[in-house]
Amino acid sequence: MVAPPDNDVIWARSLHHSHNGSPGLGGVSIGVRDAEILAVTGPRGSGKTTLLHCLSGRLVPQQGEVWFNSVPVHTMPARVREQLRRERFGWIASDPELVPELTVWENTALPLLLRGVSHRAARKTATEWLERLDIAAFARKRPHALLQAQRQRISVARALAAQPTVIFADEPTATLHSADRTQVLRTLTTAARSHGITVVLATHDAEVAALADRTVPLLDGRCVATVTLPAKPEAEGRAACSLSV
Repeated sequence: MVAPPDNDVIWARSLHHSHNGSPGLGGVSIGVRDAEILAVTGPRGSGKTTLLHCLSGRLVPQQGEVWFNSVPVHTMPARVREQLRRERFGWIASDPELVPELTVWENTALPLLLRGVSHRAARKTATEWLERLDIAAFARKRPHALLQAQRQRISVARALAAQPTVIFADEPTATLHSADRTQVLRTLTTAARSHGITVVLATHDAEVAALADRTVPLLDGRCVATVTLPAKPEAEGRAACSLSV
């Protein structure tokens, strides 16, 4: 194994993974710096979701290495990876993964409660994030009583309330209308920058990708280029992704 760079909070090398014989990743290497917002772009089937699953420890690549803060994730037992995801990572899916039996505030506070945070403190933190996303009025309702856009705001609030080191967002605005999309993205990116949270964002939307510090385009499970956005001059010239075979 090769030691990852010290300034990369997430670092992966030569990731290969296939699904039932169909290639998902074909040798992707990528580095994400601390407190950076990185957009992984590409059409459906390009490998974006598979890459996020590998980087977050939800999926162990069939070949390659994944490191978090210089600790190898790909060799961790399943129990340790689950603990890592609970304590250090947040996840926002395109379709909110909420627990139907829990209320809005309970869903938002769930990661904190699982860590052992007191009921009062978890509820306070959850309520604060629900207020920022204009969804606090529904705190006592259950997900089935809400609109899709409202449920997605809860998903974002839950990820932020957990105060993770890294948030993985897989097409978080794919099902939202323009106004809802703008608010969700503004809250996510503003909170990430103010709290020093690293964000790895998968999207096919150029407007969403424009909010990131850098973009990594994928096509057929391979990196095709790396784009450094001009608004962040300190990131210029640094390769975020490379092709390894």
